[in-house]
Amino acid sequence: MIVTLTANPSLDRTVELPGPLAVGEVQPASGAREDAAGKGINVARVLHAAGDAVRGVLPLSPADPYATALGQGLPTVAVPVSGNARANITLTDPAGTTTKINLPGAALDEPTRRALIDAVVAVCARDDAGWLALCGSLPPGAGDDFYVDVIRAVRERVARPPLIAVDTSGAALARVVAGGRPDLIKPNEDELAELAGRALPDAALPEAVALLAREIVPGRVGAALVTLGGAGAVLVTADEALHAPIPRGVAVRSTVGAGDSALAGYLHADAAGLPAAARLVSAVRYGSATASLPGTQLATPADLPSGDVAVAAVP
Repeated sequence: MIVTLTANPSLDRTVELPGPLAVGEVQPASGAREDAAGKGINVARVLHAAGDAVRGVLPLSPADPYATALGQGLPTVAVPVSGNARANITLTDPAGTTTKINLPGAALDEPTRRALIDAVVAVCARDDAGWLALCGSLPPGAGDDFYVDVIRAVRERVARPPLIAVDTSGAALARVVAGGRPDLIKPNEDELAELAGRALPDAALPEAVALLAREIVPGRVGAALVTLGGAGAVLVTADEALHAPIPRGVAVRSTVGAGDSALAGYLHADAAGLPAAARLVSAVRYGSATASLPGTQLATPADLPSGDVAVAAVP
């Protein structure tokens, strides 16, 4: 069982443009869709479609329109909260350029914050979770240490605590790396550079990313899966650093959800007992598949690209 936590769910509204965004102009749209999203829910959807046992935990008011958009297909545990999930707006064009506007979300008060942590602990214990994925930004009121508090609660209160993956950024990621000792983090290259406080060069990106990741792996983090957009991904563990490019022929249509799908692909392969190189390949295939789909669509096994993915060691 894989459990995901989405502390700041969002109702994603995606508008497809027939051409590049013209700032300050009136433009027609070629399509639109609305999805119940948030990084943890996205990860859970991809895993569910791949046949994995998964459950998503999130704060949600029963009267929230998000609940209708979420539907009944995905196993979830909803912690009641006042206020509705935020609405995010995404604009995409045929070249794959994506513009996102993310709202802050409903505030978590202290009782709801505690209830959310308690729900994660209960689900992990009841379902004997193998992984817990803490995903996305934090809502107002949660505090930058929220994910650290979740990790501590799970490890202290669950008899057989799961491995813990974290996909967040900024201060929340910095606090997790400083005090949470997660088993896996999944930043992109910009988020890793922000964490390290140093810029990455344009050339030799996999090598530069691996060098930064080795500063925290394995001392403070078990492993780092760093997504590089069109350049694939780098996986750094205690034993090795590996790079995998995206498969040939993948045309990027929208980057929304690609990083979430990469994490899902990694967890899917790990749940199958596959080695590090195969986990990286699975991450790249799922991330590439979602990037090739329009709007906020997420990859299913039928969408995975068939091209070879050559894994290389990073010195």
